[in-house]
Amino acid sequence: MKRVTIDPITRLEGHGKIEIFLDEKGDVANAYLQIPELRGFERFCVGRPVEEMPNLTARICGVCPEAHHMAATKALDAVFHVDPPETAKKLRELFYSIFFATDHTTHFYALGGPDFVVGPDAPKAERNILGVVKKVGLEIGGQVIKMRHVGHSLIQMIGGRRVHPNWGLPGGVSKGITEEQRREIEAAGREAIEFAKFSLDLFDKLVLKNSDYVSLITGDVYVQKTYYMGTVDANNHVNFYDGMVRVVGPDGKEHAKYHPRDYREYVAERVEPWSYLKFPYLKKVGWKGFVDGPDSGVYQATPLSRLNAADGMATPLAQKEYQRFYEVLGGKPVHHTLATHWARLIELLYATERWVELASDPAITGKDYRVLPKETPTEGVGCVEAPRGTLTHHYVTDERGLVVKANLIVGTTNNNASICMAVRRAAQKLIHGFEIREGLLNRVEMAFRSYDPCFGCATHTLSGQMPLEVIIRKADGEVVERLTQCLD
Repeated sequence: MKRVTIDPITRLEGHGKIEIFLDEKGDVANAYLQIPELRGFERFCVGRPVEEMPNLTARICGVCPEAHHMAATKALDAVFHVDPPETAKKLRELFYSIFFATDHTTHFYALGGPDFVVGPDAPKAERNILGVVKKVGLEIGGQVIKMRHVGHSLIQMIGGRRVHPNWGLPGGVSKGITEEQRREIEAAGREAIEFAKFSLDLFDKLVLKNSDYVSLITGDVYVQKTYYMGTVDANNHVNFYDGMVRVVGPDGKEHAKYHPRDYREYVAERVEPWSYLKFPYLKKVGWKGFVDGPDSGVYQATPLSRLNAADGMATPLAQKEYQRFYEVLGGKPVHHTLATHWARLIELLYATERWVELASDPAITGKDYRVLPKETPTEGVGCVEAPRGTLTHHYVTDERGLVVKANLIVGTTNNNASICMAVRRAAQKLIHGFEIREGLLNRVEMAFRSYDPCFGCATHTLSGQMPLEVIIRKADGEVVERLTQCLD
């Protein structure tokens, strides 16, 4: 067979490559998404005081540290058996809504958007944020930069740092906000709503009114008919911070709805020898391999998945866009992977609306923002919706509060099997023959890029078939000892 390698794959968080194998006719026999990096944070956590987890696990990623910080903080509430006061919960969700809006802005304009704004077949030197600015103009580019700047400034105001916040505590948060800060946050949120509306309008003009792009989105190259997962509130509306985890099948019917602490009854994990990522699947359906359909336990947890798993959005403007989304794409559920970019912008609008709702709430400036833990720590699960999917942190401690076991299922890990399947399908649909254009390979990359994967976050398993070499050196660089060990 002939091998075609895309290395490195681009516009993602982390590192990865795609290996495509062509048969004697030039058709794709198989394709693999390989992640050649290992973070292993679950092992780093063992032996550490559990109260360090919000700050330690935030270091998994510099793009979405707020997600890990928040999931770990919620896990601490459960570990210490404490329920935060109302003000603390609202502050946390406000902080998280600001983060969500900032992160979705990053992906659309810098990572996923160039494929549409600049074009999938444009020279690769132009398929980036600079190419987007050139296409849409400096004024719009300035709005994008301002949105990200304001978002990170408010994250620092509330959470202590622009990157890697140090704010969450078991039972609440370390500090509140003043009335002056609240007014600043609210004003910025109202501007953010306008930015989200503008982004949706831009998507409408550049993508939905382009027949070639619509055909690309709705064609059979980028289709996955899997189960879909997302967190919903009491009305089955999308919620990023708290709620029940809901799973619907490829037919859109509810498969499961469970409290995050019960995730092990519904989600199992497996490993493959060719990847450092785990492969979660729905336990009650079972692992049937890299196939989709109702008999396969493969599921997705993405912005598109959250919309498919919910019955609507909890804010008025986002709800209108939600309804239009399904009207245009032919009803629920939508199986077109590239439609995830549109779903992400609908979530951007929801995040900004929720930001203003919370910033306008009189309770947000309350002084009662923490309850001190009084019980012996034991075990706890914390769950939020990261921009890339459902994020679960699970810690087990001894009576002193030292972590004896940690398990993290991050957004990208949920999507691992589906991403691999999407890459293989795109390659098989697009590549026929041995003369392969660079633009064609970029269209294969678009399959994984829709998921906005963060492979640095997701690499948490080291298969026994992959040796890890540890080199011990003196200060002057002299090698003292080499240890080669396989960790199971």
